[in-house]
Parts: sequence; C-alpha cells; structure tokens
Amino acid sequence: MSTSFGADLGDGTYRNPVLNADWSDPDVLRVGEDYYLTASSFGRVPGLPLLHSRDLVNWTLIGHALDRLVPEESFAEPRHDCGVWAPSLRHHDGRFWIFWGDPDQGIHQVNSPSMEGPWTSPHLVKEGKGLIDPCPLWDEESGEAYLVHGWARSRSGVKNRLTGHRMRPDGTGLLDEGKVIVDGDAIPGWFTLEGPKLYRHDGWYVILAPAGGVETGWQGALRSRDFFGPYEEGIVLSQGDTQVNGPHQGGWVRTHNGEDWFLHFQQRGAYGRVVHLQPMRWSTDGWPVIGDDGAPVAVHPKPDLPEQALAVPDMDDDFPGGHFGPQWQWTGNPDASWTDGGPRSADGLRLSCVPTAAAGDLRRVPSVLTQRLPGAPATVTVDLDLRSGVPGARAGLVLLGDAYRWVGLERGADGAVSLVHRFGETVAVHERDAAYARTLTRGSGARLRIEAGAGGRCRFLADTGDGFRAAGPEFVAAPWRWVGALLGLFALAPEAPSTPASQDTGFAHFTHFRIRAD
Repeated sequence: MSTSFGADLGDGTYRNPVLNADWSDPDVLRVGEDYYLTASSFGRVPGLPLLHSRDLVNWTLIGHALDRLVPEESFAEPRHDCGVWAPSLRHHDGRFWIFWGDPDQGIHQVNSPSMEGPWTSPHLVKEGKGLIDPCPLWDEESGEAYLVHGWARSRSGVKNRLTGHRMRPDGTGLLDEGKVIVDGDAIPGWFTLEGPKLYRHDGWYVILAPAGGVETGWQGALRSRDFFGPYEEGIVLSQGDTQVNGPHQGGWVRTHNGEDWFLHFQQRGAYGRVVHLQPMRWSTDGWPVIGDDGAPVAVHPKPDLPEQALAVPDMDDDFPGGHFGPQWQWTGNPDASWTDGGPRSADGLRLSCVPTAAAGDLRRVPSVLTQRLPGAPATVTVDLDLRSGVPGARAGLVLLGDAYRWVGLERGADGAVSLVHRFGETVAVHERDAAYARTLTRGSGARLRIEAGAGGRCRFLADTGDGFRAAGPEFVAAPWRWVGALLGLFALAPEAPSTPASQDTGFAHFTHFRIRAD
C-alpha cells in the first residue's frame, strides 16, 4: 500500500484533504474506538464504500455495503450520475444502518450487525422522485424515530427545502406524509439547501446542512427544540480567505475522549469531491464552530487519539489469485462472465473481451472496471497482454469521464495486434484516434501508462519493448456531472453477427497495476 498520498505528516499534524480522491458526500460514525465512513457511489457497483480509521486521518477501505444496484434492470447499463446519492451512516439497536436517496426511485436503507456484513438487501423506505440526502435519528430522549431528507429539483421540481417525518423505530417505513421543516426560500440569501445530517445536542435538534451550491456555498447549521421546527439558522463554515471552495456536506463525530470533528467535501473538478477533516467545538450559546473560527484549516494537530500506522485506501493491485481489490467498481451491475473463468494464475486479472455494440463509446459500457483518480499528480501503470484472436477485440487503460481517452491494444482483421490511443469528446457518440496506431513487432503485450499532472492534465504513454513513448496531444481529465474522473480497465469485442454469442472471445490479462505520486 502506498501512503505517499496520505494526510498524516508524521509529526502529530495532518494536512487536508485527508481523503484526496472522490469520496463524495461523506458521513462518519464512531462505535467504541473505531471510526467509519461511507460516501456516495452513484452508478458504480459495488456501492456504498465502507472505510475504517482509528484516528480520523488514516483511512482504509474495508468493503462495500451494496453488492448490486436496484432495481437491477435499471443499472444493467451505465447511469453514471444516478444511483446512490448522499448516504447517512448510523448505529442503533446493535446494528449499523445506511440510508440513501436514489433520485429516481426514493429512499432506501440497508443494515447489518457489523460493518463487515452481511448487509441486508436494500429496503425502500419511501418511494418517490427527487427524494435525496436522507438522514435518520433515533431520539433517545423522546423515544421517537425521525427522518429528514432534501429534494432534487431535476426530478421533483422542488429544491431548497428539508422535509421531516416520524419514522418507524425499525427503519422500515415512515409514519406520516411529512412536513417541510426548513424552507430555504424563507432564509435570506440561502439557496440549494441540501445534504442534511440530523443530531441531538444539549436539548436541541441540530441539522448540519450545506447551501449555496457545491462550488461556492457554505456549511449551515439549523437548530430547534422541536424536530418539526421552527428552526433558526447560521453559517458555521465557509471558504473565507482559504483555497477550499464551497466547503460542503459532511458529518459530525465526537471521539471517545470528547473531541468534536467534522468531515466534509470540497469539489475539485476532475478529481471529484475530496474529503477534509475540520476541528469543531460548541460555542457558549450552543452553536457549532467548525475549522478555524469558521474557515477551513489546511494543516492542524491530529485528533487526540492513539497513534495509528500510516494508511490510505488501496490503489495498487497485483490481482492475487485473479481477483481484484475493493477499490475497483464496475460501471453497471456486473455479469459473472466479465471476469474470465479460465484457470487462475498466481496473480493477474483476466477480463473477458465482452461482446458489445457500444465498444466505440466506453461511457456506455457497463463492464469497465474503475477506481478513483488520485487528487494529486500521479503516474498510473499497468501491464496488458491481449489474448483474443477475434478481429476488433480491444483492451486498455482508460481515463473515463464526460470526455475520455484510453491507450491499449487491438486485434486487427489481419491478426496483428496494434497499439492504439483513442478519445471520446463530450458531445460525441463515437470515439476517434488520438494518435496513429502502431503494429506490435513481437508478442501481444504492452505496458501502459498515464502521467496525470496538476489540473488533471494527462499524457498517455506505452512501452511495447523499446521504452515508453508518448502519443497524441495532452488530454485534460473531465468529470461527470457529480462524479470525478475514473481510472479504468476494460476488454471488449465486437458484437454479433461477427461475434456469435457462443464464440469464445478470449480475454485480456492485466498485471502490476500501480499508482505512484509524482
């Protein structure tokens, strides 16, 4: 595991972001001396990533809570900006609970006796369009259970409002039709109020919720003596004179020794939504004070917690036994045939060359295996051997976004294997060559590389036995609407009639995937 992307400075301090990649819409939870985090996974599978830490600075990825997206048929094809939005993570009655909103389906939840699972199948708590950002609260003071959520105008025509419900104590449903408990239109200057996280503190119902939009907004706090309001509001974290634009949506956690901390995201274009850790305290008049008196910190003393080993979520992968690590996600609900069922080697990933009509636009292919692009300059390298004799079969390393580019290998009609570089423009439905193809003079393998520089400016290179050579102009990584750019591996073949369904289309063998900080 490379820790060069980590936040721990090794001298009792840390730097932000603590998770320097696209861990969008984070929520955090403490159980005992363990800290857990989940984040939006949108249309990628598996969903609902689960991270663990003992000091809130060094994090590891331990798995996912959602094996497949539902309804399954809706995610048979990529829906990059849909799916799992803004989950909330809670612990109640001896179980872990995650609630999230699917803007097209409604509010779901899963639960488990431990973070390692097994997690229940998704349960639809409230059906409806535009229901997003749900957060439950089991109120120990009143014995009631509540749920608050926001609205997506793109589906419902409603935004800038928070709706509250009484909830069944078992989390399976709601007990009323709901009431608007905060109307952002009634607060001067506030817009796009969303992402509520609901707490109890010192006799108050406290909602921490951002407003003003992800690029330029702020973190708000709302409080009331009654869950259904009325609420008073304040701004508790904003950019100020810092470089942290629109400090946005996150969660509060209190350590077992009484310190308060707040984790939130910052939108960084192609790098997605990186996660910051802010100190937090409560003022004498009962309002949270986050960061350096309301401004984000860049470097700060670590939480007063036992020293932990340096850690970051895994990125490198040797694919031991032919399996990929938890950092990888498909762009749609997977089929077992996507990973080749042949004999397993000691290492190396065998991706089947999946027949598809969408091979000319990787944004439409669900069998792309992806992971997050690091938020700092990095070099990405993987070895590829194309073991398919099907004309038109191709495999490679892609930087996938609303625009994308890849470098890889393709089998020609004459049986030769060529090194190719291709790209897809934002508005195009078919990719084009980014550089002239080059026929391999020996073998069917290459070492592929992306050098991702500052600002997402990337060079694509390949080594076919005579050293790395760049091809094509520089490419600037592009995000999706809500999602950062993704690194990906793929293997495809032309669809029938040239490739009958019964035909063995072969596979691509990937080894030694590495990401190194530059």
